[in-house]
Amino acid sequence: MTELMTAAVLERFGSPDEFKIARVPRPVRINDEVLVEIHAAGINPLDAKTRAGQGTSAAVGSFPAVLGYDFSGVVVESPYEAHPLQPGDAVYGIVPTPRYSGTYAQYASVPSLCVAPKPVGLSHTEAAAVPLAALTAWGIVTTVARAHERQRILIHAGAGGVGHFAVQFAAYFGAHVIATAGTRNLEWLRSLGARETIDHVAHRFEEEVDEVDVVIDLLGNTADATGSKSLQVLRKNGLIVNVPSGSWPGFADEAAAAGVRCTTYRVAPDAATLAVVSRLLEQGSVRPHLDEIFPLQDIAKAHARLETGHVRGKLVVTMGPDATP
Repeated sequence: MTELMTAAVLERFGSPDEFKIARVPRPVRINDEVLVEIHAAGINPLDAKTRAGQGTSAAVGSFPAVLGYDFSGVVVESPYEAHPLQPGDAVYGIVPTPRYSGTYAQYASVPSLCVAPKPVGLSHTEAAAVPLAALTAWGIVTTVARAHERQRILIHAGAGGVGHFAVQFAAYFGAHVIATAGTRNLEWLRSLGARETIDHVAHRFEEEVDEVDVVIDLLGNTADATGSKSLQVLRKNGLIVNVPSGSWPGFADEAAAAGVRCTTYRVAPDAATLAVVSRLLEQGSVRPHLDEIFPLQDIAKAHARLETGHVRGKLVVTMGPDATP
């Protein structure tokens, strides 16, 4: 008989209210996959875009669909007896949703190369806030920007999920970090390592800073043409990294006209890199921030909160007896 699990499912794309809590078939583990009992799942902007029919929605093959990328939980089934991940191990990682059934559920079957041991000292709720946002920030800061001492890096939306990790990683590698955010987050960002902070409501960043080496643009032109204005503050041949897909039509052409380098970025669910991030988390050099925790049955409220645009760090949903309908 098919085993069932509780999950937040979509029967169609739309608003947060389209989520329903239902009993659905539990994923079947095959090949190198690890079956994980999920304790907590992170909420990401990409989840909301996909739910609304954008993002990765074109790859959703059928309904009901289970979304969600980040997870933290415990291994239930391992690929083979001598595999490094064994039943009972606490793990975290990213499910390559929607190719796979997502993490807004009690179980997920995950390619083993997407799973790493959970950092010692982090709860499951804290760990679930890490993978997608931290790996995105790590890739931008280390692989693309190659952060180093005396480098000036401007990070827009520094208080968000990706942003607050990017601030910490760039500061860790010695860069001079300048972060834009709302008033309530300025002092907090300084505590994370930002040397300068700019209140995006009270001040125009393009009048406050210039000659930066790198702009990490987590907004694009979705608000006050932030992306386009960022080109004004870059040094000649500086680098701008635009992350939200579709947020800045004409991005490459504008950057070329301004005489700066440009690239977008897409994260890969890489357990080896996540293990490096884990070491920074375990030694206290980096820390995740959870703004609010929701039970799974309040997934619609979590998505509605995310779409207010006023989240500090990450939102997380937890599994448990209350999630069962």
